[in-house]
Amino acid sequence: MIRKITVLLAGMLVTVAAFAAGAQLRANHPDSYTVRRGDTLWAISAKFLAKPWLWPEIWQANPQVRNPHLIYPGDVLNLSFINGGAGLKLEPSVHAEGDAIPAIPLSELQTFLKELRVVDSNELNDSPYVVGLEEARLRGTVGQNIYVRKLQGTPGQRWAIVRPTHVFRGFDQNAPGSADSEVVSHDLDANVALVDGPWSENFRNDGHYGRGKDLGVEVSVIGTAETLRMGDPSTLLLLNATRDIRPGDRILPIDDAPYDAYYYPHPPKSIPKDAKVISFADAMDAVGPRQVVALSVGAHDGAENGQTYSIYQPGDTIHDDVASSSWHRDVGQKVTLPSEYVGHVMIFRTFDRVSYGLVMDGLRPVKKGNELRMPD
Repeated sequence: MIRKITVLLAGMLVTVAAFAAGAQLRANHPDSYTVRRGDTLWAISAKFLAKPWLWPEIWQANPQVRNPHLIYPGDVLNLSFINGGAGLKLEPSVHAEGDAIPAIPLSELQTFLKELRVVDSNELNDSPYVVGLEEARLRGTVGQNIYVRKLQGTPGQRWAIVRPTHVFRGFDQNAPGSADSEVVSHDLDANVALVDGPWSENFRNDGHYGRGKDLGVEVSVIGTAETLRMGDPSTLLLLNATRDIRPGDRILPIDDAPYDAYYYPHPPKSIPKDAKVISFADAMDAVGPRQVVALSVGAHDGAENGQTYSIYQPGDTIHDDVASSSWHRDVGQKVTLPSEYVGHVMIFRTFDRVSYGLVMDGLRPVKKGNELRMPD
């Protein structure tokens, strides 16, 4: 038994040493840092670690840290170099368990965590839908009645009101219709009638339209309602809404646990080929830190909450006119420029083939088609 424990401890020390070698301190790191209320583990790790997602493994090497995921206001982080590697020492203060700072600020996630989900297309097509509004109005507002067909439930039951925003498709360029390779996102035309699915897709500048396997529909939760009377149609009271409710909006069960209580950034074990940013939650052309993006990796690919990736902008392909003997432009040999680092993204909600991530930091705007790589 003692020998097994010795072997286990030796293995743990090797693992910690390996992480310590990879998590080098920044050149301009402070001598010490006192944790303040409002800090996050990601933010203070970025102050002194070149790779902030490695903070749990490094702090776990300190025996005085009871839980490497929990540090508190007043704790002092002393930084030093030990045998050429990064060394951290934590001096805990007296604290209450409820004061622990989070890895990332959940308050910045909650809006997005509750608003987006991916559902099966057939399930969405068969779901109840808003058929009309009180006093025949064109748009519904909070406090009004809405009328819903195909609803099965009981009076007093609460529901989520959703609107489709994107369709996700999977295809292989060498085998059209296959879902084993690239995942793409198609915007839905927000002006079409939503009662009959599938919905019209906006495929401008997208050569993949009509190809591939349907992997699900992204819906945005835009309100909640409570059943007043069952029937055909049923009467529901609109409790809250982030947008005007209109005929064709769909009714789905409320997700009681839409997100995890804690998120701990960590690198993935591997990244699928062609993993990339495929759509935005609240933008058209580009996003920045603390905004949400859809990624072409999901549980099917081993994605899980907390996985952190580096985002890269693929290099443009240009003509080398300098080396060309022609007087004309854009006729020289084609050269692909190097990819450029954009920032980090952390997954916070995962579905089968698609995940949603929070952009943690960045040097330039995140765009659709940006590549996902191992964090570095």
